[in-house]
Amino acid sequence: MNLSKKIELVANLAIIVVACLLATVLVKNYVVNKHTERVNTNASQPSNSPTVSSLDIDWRQNKQTLLLAVSSTCHFCTESAPFYQQLAKSSGRTRLIALLPQPINEGKKYLEGLGVTVDEVRQATLSSINVNGTPTLLLVDSNGVVIKTWIGKLAVAQQEDVLNNVL
Repeated sequence: MNLSKKIELVANLAIIVVACLLATVLVKNYVVNKHTERVNTNASQPSNSPTVSSLDIDWRQNKQTLLLAVSSTCHFCTESAPFYQQLAKSSGRTRLIALLPQPINEGKKYLEGLGVTVDEVRQATLSSINVNGTPTLLLVDSNGVVIKTWIGKLAVAQQEDVLNNVL
């Protein structure tokens, strides 16, 4: 077998190995995990009402809690600071918890720099709260069920909707 045929054979084998690895990752991430999420869903909750039980929060302390999923590296989060300041002042009896992928001390420093005060700052991965990006606001009832979600930098009408829901 000449050298070019050997190189072609090795290249084809490498392509097959990479394709198999990619297929395994895709199956694990999009088939197995989705099936596991459905199996682990609390049967007493409607399937269209996700829970955020992984956070170890006593949801019954408040009628509702607003989770603010932000990141110090997200420019939309930073641009939304004036709204978050207004939200913190207007939250009434709604508990406001900021969730960041960064360590808690870094998250507190980031929020302080924005002038945003919250009841609590926690470190959490986005996947642990079933969120794909920041900023995301999750309104959670006293059973830990997400009752309303707002994603991204919010338009004025969406900001008013958030404020109406937390008052």
